[in-house]
Amino acid sequence: MASADVSDLSSLLSHASVDDESILSFAGRGLKLDTEQDAKEVVDCINACKHMVALRLEGNTLGVDASRALSKALEKHPELQRALWSDMFTGRLKSEIPLVLRFLSSGIITAGAKLTELDLSDNAFGPTGIEGVVELLKHPCCFTLKELRLNNNGLGPTGGQILAKTLVECHKLSTADGNPIQLRVFVSGRGRLENEGSTALAEVFKLMGSLEKVSMPQNGINAQGIAALADAFAVNKKLRQLELNDNIFTEVGAAAMAKALPEMQNLELINFEDCILRSGGAIAIANSLREGHQKLKEVNLGSNEIKKNAAIVVVKCIENKAAMETFNLNGNELGKEGIETVKETLEAINRLDLLGSMSDDEGSSDDDDDDDDDGDEDEDEDEENENEADQEENSDDEGVEVDDPELQVRGKSVTPSPQSDGKSVMAAEFLLLPTESKLLQMGPDRPQMFLQELGDNCKYVEDTVGLYMKISSVVSQENEKAFFSSM
Repeated sequence: MASADVSDLSSLLSHASVDDESILSFAGRGLKLDTEQDAKEVVDCINACKHMVALRLEGNTLGVDASRALSKALEKHPELQRALWSDMFTGRLKSEIPLVLRFLSSGIITAGAKLTELDLSDNAFGPTGIEGVVELLKHPCCFTLKELRLNNNGLGPTGGQILAKTLVECHKLSTADGNPIQLRVFVSGRGRLENEGSTALAEVFKLMGSLEKVSMPQNGINAQGIAALADAFAVNKKLRQLELNDNIFTEVGAAAMAKALPEMQNLELINFEDCILRSGGAIAIANSLREGHQKLKEVNLGSNEIKKNAAIVVVKCIENKAAMETFNLNGNELGKEGIETVKETLEAINRLDLLGSMSDDEGSSDDDDDDDDDGDEDEDEDEENENEADQEENSDDEGVEVDDPELQVRGKSVTPSPQSDGKSVMAAEFLLLPTESKLLQMGPDRPQMFLQELGDNCKYVEDTVGLYMKISSVVSQENEKAFFSSM
């Protein structure tokens, strides 16, 4: 369907086919519609359009009085399905925006239209603005909604919760009506949703189970929110595109997402760029993609502080993905040697053509591939090494008197108590950065914890051997008794 040019529209409509006049577009006209008189051209065109399936108003600015006039015109178009109203409040007060949206909503509701797409992107109206479409989203007009685009609205946690509550109500009412809403596309990037907003929306996604595309980049969502979303996405079996780039997964959120990914076998695009996955998170994601996922076309794990060894694991996960077209690891910390190894690995499986540019890699030849944590954790490890060195220097003494009740003196060395700081450590934390103290803090259930962490990967020799080597690296004759006495 071609968009109708508003210039001399009356003349155009008289010669156009139904298809030609189905999309009425004022896109990019830069119209400043304050009064009803300002809106007369638009209103006349809407009235002249006999079959208006879509109305594009983006790139103009709409005031309260003008929207009242447009509302009256919309009442005559029950056939309207697509309200494409992005970027139409430039220069408007925030107090005006919900009023404008309520007038436009009223026109649609009165007409009894059945919307399939609502696009309010690039309107920075925040939680106040979303209030303007609450009644519309709960009305039977939106029981048929398939695409909801709210990109760059700055909803914030409060706006996200308002939206979620409204969509839950829509689902409840539409289900009671025998026509449950089946949203396919949800877009809300740059919305500052954070954990509260994203967790609330996750409950909606879980209720619907119909999503095919989700785009929620740059929302300040950390591991807690990512985990809630992952749990919801696992229910959406038709999900094809998942874009969560520029949020804050960390290894914890990555582990939650990795657990859910096997349930999403229809995925074609995964974008987790700039999500602070780090090596541990990248490996978890890669292992979850190893089996199945034959429809994958694009995977983006760029700018995630991934180092060489983890990158190799990630590369191997795409070996059996015949549909793969693009694979991004740029902006990580592989170093020159790591980049060459990645390229050699891909070349060996005839998939080198998939790799994009690596020009923004931030690694160096001095990088330690096993050190995937941030500066604070590096400092913690350095302190542990210094403490161990001090213990070795004191090993020739007959003993050192220590007042700390959490330290046990055994022979000539000072050994930390198995629960030295009262903090429990998970298997994933130990495997990310193996240390003697972390192994002790796992407590007597450490064998079961390791088996649970391995899960189905027990059948892979390399994973099992890798676990054994990491444990062995921190066990010595001096501390062996402490480990086994705590079990």
